[in-house]
Amino acid sequence: MSVLTSRAEAFCARFGVDLPILLAPMAGACPPALSAAVMAGGGMGACGALLMPPAAIVSWADEVRPAGGPFQINLWIPDPAPGRDRAHEARVREFLGHWGPPVPEEAGDAVPPDFRAQCAALLEAGPPIVSSIMGLYPQDFVAQLKDRSIAWFATVSTVAEARAAEAAGADVIVAQGAEAGGHRASFDATRAEQQLVGLFALLPAVVDAVSVPVVATGGIADGRGAAAALALGASAAQIGTGFLRCPETGIHPAWAEALTSTSSEDTMVSRVFSGRAGRSITTDYVRAATAENAPPPAPYPVQRGLTAAMRAAGQEAGDIHRMQAWAGQSAALAPAEPADRLTRRIWEDAQALLT
Repeated sequence: MSVLTSRAEAFCARFGVDLPILLAPMAGACPPALSAAVMAGGGMGACGALLMPPAAIVSWADEVRPAGGPFQINLWIPDPAPGRDRAHEARVREFLGHWGPPVPEEAGDAVPPDFRAQCAALLEAGPPIVSSIMGLYPQDFVAQLKDRSIAWFATVSTVAEARAAEAAGADVIVAQGAEAGGHRASFDATRAEQQLVGLFALLPAVVDAVSVPVVATGGIADGRGAAAALALGASAAQIGTGFLRCPETGIHPAWAEALTSTSSEDTMVSRVFSGRAGRSITTDYVRAATAENAPPPAPYPVQRGLTAAMRAAGQEAGDIHRMQAWAGQSAALAPAEPADRLTRRIWEDAQALLT
């Protein structure tokens, strides 16, 4: 047993997982069937609960728990209420009207579910692990997690955020490299594009900065990436985009097909879907919405509400260029393979490189 695999084995023993392969909590792309399959393969399941009302959070946990094995449920830490500029929103609505149906004026009023109610639902659901992104849980909630022996995995994008998370009581730090698909983990939304640190630079720096285990995420989609992460000090690898083409995920076929031809340079970080920085496929809409003559996106969650009609129309038409197609920089490595088999194969390939 090498020092690298012994670190992974210690992580697995502590959190009750067979393999150090974690499903990333992807809002809207983590159905119970996917977590059940990853757990059947020996990995850790996950739910991105950002848009789920409290009852749905409890229901998801109840459906996954019989599969056995550990899973995490993730929430965004909410930003302060955004400033509203109705004149600017009108320009964004006009722009979006060229990509889908007319956008009603009230579309930007949509808000996510109540965060405190979601936190209460997490305690009711009682998952083995909760995780956070874009900030830190309130100290009173952290204390309640500790009282219930629920572990907290805090996602970070910088060394400073990792130190803050450990000081706040996080049991594990999830280091998110800039390669990751979906939304950036940045605590400060205004600096997300300026702090795009790749995983190979971020991971060893975070490992050196904290004393708790570190999970690596961002751009990992096969055994090579998992082995590299462990070599750089991680105790486990977390994978999101790499699982998107698994049949259990059930994403739109147009999105799944687009991933097969998405090279690293075919993704980019922008705010054009939600108002929060996130990495997606560089579709025609993304190019147009980030052009100099396009109105800047409204803040989160206003922009998310404004783009809802376009995204829905894209889904209905199977038009990838109007869909919210999140993708990490290793998207083309994602196989159309059952998730249980993929989980095992990633770890077997990683072990072969580590021994």
